[in-house]
Amino acid sequence: MTEVVLVDASDNPVGTAEKITAHRPPAPLHRAFSLMLFDERGRMLLQQRSQAKYHFRGLWANSCCGHPEPGETVLLAAKRRCRAELGVDVNDVRAVATVTYTAVDLESGLMENEFDHILVGSIGAAPIPDADEISALQWVESTKLFEELERMPDRFAPWLPHVVDALFPRRVLG
Repeated sequence: MTEVVLVDASDNPVGTAEKITAHRPPAPLHRAFSLMLFDERGRMLLQQRSQAKYHFRGLWANSCCGHPEPGETVLLAAKRRCRAELGVDVNDVRAVATVTYTAVDLESGLMENEFDHILVGSIGAAPIPDADEISALQWVESTKLFEELERMPDRFAPWLPHVVDALFPRRVLG
């Protein structure tokens, strides 16, 4: 049983809950992270969530995301999940922002209510995605991602615009 850390609006721990329970409405606020990996050309690695995921299946999202376990730092959780999902170690991982968001997955009925730590990093090897986690990967230029988020928002996980806005606060949509 995987547990997540429940938090208040300032990210102070207030308890724990089993991961799936924390995603059932009304979904208590819990700590999460969203990692965006960049290559040497400044492109971002996006993953398409596997159809085996418990919610937001098949949508394109940031490189890696997850939840720190009780007693685990956000940075260590990101390193753990990057290794598990992408089969590689993350380099130079650092925190750049936090956002709080909610989203409901109409297909599964599950809900996100997350205090999300936005992280960036890089990888030094080609990713080897776990098929239970990831259906596809793509490196994308920021301007292309901005355009696609505007033209086809339903293709993307609902937290991705928050991640992109935190990374590129001055982006201009057409």
